[in-house]
Amino acid sequence: MNIDDPINRKILAELVANARIPMSELAERVGLSKTPVAQRVRQMEEIGLITGYRAILSPLKLGLTHVTYVEVKMSDTRQVALDRFNAGVRLIAEIEECYMIAGGFDYLLKVRSRDMVHFRQIMAERISTLPFIHATSSYVSMEAVVEQNWTGEFD
Repeated sequence: MNIDDPINRKILAELVANARIPMSELAERVGLSKTPVAQRVRQMEEIGLITGYRAILSPLKLGLTHVTYVEVKMSDTRQVALDRFNAGVRLIAEIEECYMIAGGFDYLLKVRSRDMVHFRQIMAERISTLPFIHATSSYVSMEAVVEQNWTGEFD
């Protein structure tokens, strides 16, 4: 599977734009017949390039308008401690993103909540109970200037 192949890039761009596109329409848009396009998509799925198809929900329509970024400093950064923390973070639905950071702290969390009261509850009952946390600092977002899913620029 050649990711640099122009047809494969067109297939990926079309699927990113509309994962529900019928295979016949996808084939027409990329200039191949249906069978070879279906084979290419299946290969991309098999090698893990395409990891799934899902509905993308609007956090705003769900009432999750409050965004807070949380810096986390760990008390222990050995691999077993990081693995336990990572496993715990994955269980908290309100944590939209989590990144291990090289710098003055260890992790950066993006937390979605309804409001400050809800965020405080998430911090007190979920995040603060994660293993090996030494300290946290929170930063409340005032406005999303750019916020979008990656659209897959393949040009």
